[in-house]
Amino acid sequence: MHISDSELERELISLDRAISRRSDYIGRRQARIDSMRADLNLNEKPAEQLMRIGREYTSFNNDSAIRYFSLGRQLATTGAERDQFAWSEAALLPLSGLFERATQLFDTVDPDSVAPALLPSYYEAGRQMHSYISTFFKDHPELDSIYTSKSLDFQQKLLEILPKNTLDYKYNLGEYYLLTGQRARAGLLLEEVFERSGNNGKLRARAAHHLAHLSRDNGDYNRYLYYMAVSALSDVTSATREVASLQELGSNIGSSGDVGRAHNYLSAALENAVECGAALRMIDTSRALPLIERSHSADMKRNNRYMIIIVIVLVLLLAGLGILFNRVRLQMHKMQLMEQTLRDANKTKEVYISQFLSLCSIYMDKLNQFCKIANRKLAAGQADDLYRMTKSGKFVEEQSREFYEVFDNAFLHIYPNFIEDVNALLRPDQRIVLREGELLNTDLRILAFMRLGIEDSPRIAQVLNYSLNTIYAYRNRLKARAINRDTFEEDVTKIQS
Repeated sequence: MHISDSELERELISLDRAISRRSDYIGRRQARIDSMRADLNLNEKPAEQLMRIGREYTSFNNDSAIRYFSLGRQLATTGAERDQFAWSEAALLPLSGLFERATQLFDTVDPDSVAPALLPSYYEAGRQMHSYISTFFKDHPELDSIYTSKSLDFQQKLLEILPKNTLDYKYNLGEYYLLTGQRARAGLLLEEVFERSGNNGKLRARAAHHLAHLSRDNGDYNRYLYYMAVSALSDVTSATREVASLQELGSNIGSSGDVGRAHNYLSAALENAVECGAALRMIDTSRALPLIERSHSADMKRNNRYMIIIVIVLVLLLAGLGILFNRVRLQMHKMQLMEQTLRDANKTKEVYISQFLSLCSIYMDKLNQFCKIANRKLAAGQADDLYRMTKSGKFVEEQSREFYEVFDNAFLHIYPNFIEDVNALLRPDQRIVLREGELLNTDLRILAFMRLGIEDSPRIAQVLNYSLNTIYAYRNRLKARAINRDTFEEDVTKIQS
């Protein structure tokens, strides 16, 4: 049977859930025991009641089971009853490390005096007792071999008297084959027991445990873990505390990198062993815990390193976001300034248009007035007066004066600090001082036209009604008065409103 990763994971998840509900299963079994103890009457067939309680405590609380078997041995009224309590107690004593006491107590029973109906229990106790002792001496091959051989002897005797069509017989035969090296035959019988055991949690768990070892020896690691998980799950749900599967599963799954699960399984196994009073299982589990603790500590250190890296990355991201936010804020501020500049520029354009329209309106009005005067003079035959008026230049001079007045007001409305900005470009002793009533003078008007983008001297001369040489002379004198002669005119064009 091939076990996929997903099938294994499903079984492990089932085991995880069962362990999380472990206290519920233990509570139910404890409730059954408490009910039996409440019904206990030492004056009426105490042996039968004590045996039931002792068996219910078996694999649940080793010390309590031994105590009830010992009490039953003391209160037994017949030798058969005393012997049954003796071998039942002896079978559990090795779990507490009491090997010599176990063998001495077991040897008090005369096999020939055991009733045929009780022989399966006697042989099973002998097999179990010697098997527990051999497990303790697994690091001492000679002693392990001695007690394993004795365990097999009792199992062989058990097989001789068990009905051959029962699952108990097939399980014991499969286990016997496994321990004697007949692995193929063992696998077939144990698979059958595993499939047919159904609600018999004890047989199913033990069969699965052996099948796990067969799978491991065959190199099928997934199948090994799967059977161990099945065995451990059966133990947990039946509130069996004296277990090997959960401890072994925890030890091996940790080596595959699943340290969290390994730590959980071994912790539960050790807790089981302590609560059961099974010193043998405590020793087995405690051997694996330091390895898992080291792996767990390594995982914790690795996770801490990852956390530090994540924190550093987050800090860097926050710093980056802070820088980005600051840049965005600066850009937004610049955009606000640009928007304000655009609004100011739009206002400036509106002023330009308004002043331009006003100037055009004035000149149209002046032109109409001149046309009316010319018409009157010509109609009255006063052509000579008209000629003298135009030749004297007074008309042009008067129009220019009005133009300057309009231009000066419009320009200073757009550039209110123009005079101060120009003087800042001139040497202190050469700065421009206006006469009373003046808004701009000729020097400032020439510079004003340059600021408006009219830099050609011919155009400036034409607008201001000066000769070209006069404009050149003004510009040269202004440069001579400047702090930086070479950049003076360029500096004027950069003056802001």
